[in-house]
Amino acid sequence: MSSLAHISRKRGFITGGSDRVRTALTERLENSGIRINYSHEKENVHGYGAVVYTVAISADNPEYVEAQRLGIPCISRADFLGYVMTGYRRRIGVSGMHGKSTCTSMCASVFIGAEASPTVLSGAELDIMGGAYTIGDGEDFIFEACEYMDSFLDFNPTVAVVLNVEMDHVDYFHSMEQIRKSFYDYVSITGEDGYAVANADDAEVSKALANYSGTLVTFGIETENCNFRAANIVCGKGRYSFDVEKNGVFLCRIQLSVTGYHNVYNALACAAAADLCGISAEAISKGLSAFRGAKRRMEYKGSFCGAELYDDYGHHPTEVRTTLNGAEGLAEKRLICVFQPHTYSRTKELFGEFAAAFEAADKVLLSDIYAARETDDGTVSSAMLAEAIGGKAVYCGTLTQTAEVLRREMSAGDTVVVMGAGDIYKIFDMI
Repeated sequence: MSSLAHISRKRGFITGGSDRVRTALTERLENSGIRINYSHEKENVHGYGAVVYTVAISADNPEYVEAQRLGIPCISRADFLGYVMTGYRRRIGVSGMHGKSTCTSMCASVFIGAEASPTVLSGAELDIMGGAYTIGDGEDFIFEACEYMDSFLDFNPTVAVVLNVEMDHVDYFHSMEQIRKSFYDYVSITGEDGYAVANADDAEVSKALANYSGTLVTFGIETENCNFRAANIVCGKGRYSFDVEKNGVFLCRIQLSVTGYHNVYNALACAAAADLCGISAEAISKGLSAFRGAKRRMEYKGSFCGAELYDDYGHHPTEVRTTLNGAEGLAEKRLICVFQPHTYSRTKELFGEFAAAFEAADKVLLSDIYAARETDDGTVSSAMLAEAIGGKAVYCGTLTQTAEVLRREMSAGDTVVVMGAGDIYKIFDMI
């Protein structure tokens, strides 16, 4: 939403918006001349010609209701983004339950490094873009395609990347069959002349795309006959280097600067999409090797009391497990995870998976669940999750209380990963 607000402002429109809390993103919007309201009131939409909304708001949101009453056109974020991208020849949409922002950022690094001057809209900030977006002069539009509420079905990709498929967003998706159909419908938007770039090692991806009529381009590690494959993989302190083979022939060597085995898959997807768009092997290798990570994706925050601190957006059991497994190689002594669960519905429906996701951590500190768009019905809590995880987990309470516990717990040589999609990042300033 912030990226679209910036683009609207840059195109000359008087732009405003609303959010619940003041953040670095909202301050950046204000500094660029965009009016921000920190409460949702019906008067906020007065004087505007159109309202762009995210499906994360409820139908009874006072601004949305007032806009409809006044006859102001209401455009979903996905529809507006779909409109914005139609003026570009090549449109690379990165989808999947996990890794979208990282893979989108990798693509940005490669295309910008290749001087392709892409336009990029991501869910995470990237230093080389100066934020979560950049507006280029080239023919490539790279964007993060979110599956929540099927919003990615309003986009217009010519290259549809699918990183992985599994159960998430349980307040909307109720079965794997529904999820598989959504991803199939998404890649089908590319048409017969388009491409689906798909993870051949993910069984659910293969099921979802089984009847795709366009050109299927696969990537993987374990699947030998995929189009783009990682070979000769070497790991050093949690960071991987590997050869990229295209149809069995060496394409380039990648030395990743970001941690985690999962990033080999993200890099392969990026390499495949870039190759399809005419980016050279040399530029792919250079861009991926230069990638240092996006904001809040295992972002190194610095040292405190001799402990090394990282910030991560992970909020699904698979993301928690994968990130902590990657961070395990960084830890000199203990690996401490500070986790803020995101939404009651996700925590409740995936409770067992969450309880088992912290195996790599030596200590787990849990803050209260971040409600986001939901309300607490009393059926699930962070205290319950701490009990289910076991003795290494501690329920801390509020962010302030969690910061106090972390300050007392940390010691020299520890590696601390602060994780969650809510406002858990504020803990760094608190300590």
